[in-house]
Amino acid sequence: MRFRTSNNYYMSLKTSSLITLGLNHKTTPLELRERLAFTPQALPDALSSLYKLKNIDEAAIVSTCNRTELYCAVNNDEDQSIIDWFSHYHGLESSMIKDHLYTYDHKETIHHAMSVTCGLDSMVLGEPQIAGQMKDAYSMAQQHGTLGRMLGKLFQHSFAVAKQVRTDTAIGSSPVSVAFAAVSLAKQIFGELNESTALLIGAGETIELTARHLHSKNIKHIIIANRSIERAENLAAEFDGEAIRLPQIADHLHRADIVIASTASPLPILGKGTVERALKIRKHQPIFMVDLAVPRDVEPEVASLDDVYLYAVDDLQEVIDENLQSRQQAAEQAKDIIDDEVHHYLNWQRSLDSVDIISELRHSTQNMSQQVLNKALKQLAAGESPEKALEFLAHTLTNKFLHKPCIHIRKASEDNDHDLINAAKQLLMNADDENQNK
Repeated sequence: MRFRTSNNYYMSLKTSSLITLGLNHKTTPLELRERLAFTPQALPDALSSLYKLKNIDEAAIVSTCNRTELYCAVNNDEDQSIIDWFSHYHGLESSMIKDHLYTYDHKETIHHAMSVTCGLDSMVLGEPQIAGQMKDAYSMAQQHGTLGRMLGKLFQHSFAVAKQVRTDTAIGSSPVSVAFAAVSLAKQIFGELNESTALLIGAGETIELTARHLHSKNIKHIIIANRSIERAENLAAEFDGEAIRLPQIADHLHRADIVIASTASPLPILGKGTVERALKIRKHQPIFMVDLAVPRDVEPEVASLDDVYLYAVDDLQEVIDENLQSRQQAAEQAKDIIDDEVHHYLNWQRSLDSVDIISELRHSTQNMSQQVLNKALKQLAAGESPEKALEFLAHTLTNKFLHKPCIHIRKASEDNDHDLINAAKQLLMNADDENQNK
């Protein structure tokens, strides 16, 4: 909230409104999503750049394999400058992305943020990873000073709602993450996995979850390739696997029956030539690949190779749909919880106006009282009687306190503004009741 203070009894208040601008797996094809994603390395610069726009009071950016969203508190309703910034930051024309974008106004943003954090807007209904990704976005914005009262409260409230939904519903009872879907698809293709070797590229949360699912299916061997060998070694140790560095993938790819990739690399890690060489060594035994990354870790041209079955993240939807029925009822319960919590957030926001008005009212009246008191003290110092000084103090304070309200009430009467007149009457009646009770 930004407001202009003055020495007058009243001040001009302007509350920021919330807005969300984004795209996801429902609105945008993978080819465009990967061009509009923010890498972890680029996020700090992007966040600072977005925050510098004139109409932005607060900002946070959420960027995952399935969505890129800008959460903003703005001081006007114009969103074209944000759209222009978003497209130009990625080197695209606004016209190329506008048809794929969704924008949400204040109340819709509150509802959307809570729904996203609860996993209700994910490709995998109720998946828990998005809550962690929302927390990462919150931490990033907090670290770079782009959060304020409105967005800070919204994210914190959303985290609390997600926790309540997890506790009070069965939204997370069935394993239907993209990691689970990838492993389920591998099992459909290979049958039993106890004679298969899996190469997992990356060592983040999705790959860790994938490794757990593979381990539970009795996979024969797991190889984890990662930029940080320490992280790869720690994760591999949990599953009696081995760790390699990313540049070593070409030397080990021929060993893998299953390849699942999920890194934050801005460029593909696995190219067509590398896969062709591995297939020759394997004597063209097939390789099943799932690329869960956006931007993609595996060059799309790899799909053209014989004996390679390459799936991108969007291809998992059919597998995922088969596992969602048990979560549908829980999702309806979650929506009821979110509706209630949107109402609570709006009530909190409405309370801000009264808090700020009361604070400014106290500040203004204290300044006014001090000025009049100083004049009364000067009269006493000049020899005026205490009775005269007190009379001056009471008379002057009464006139100053009532001057502005009387002007506005008189104007409201002339303009037939009955709402303001009735509000003034109500305030006076309550004040009289309190005085009589004292």
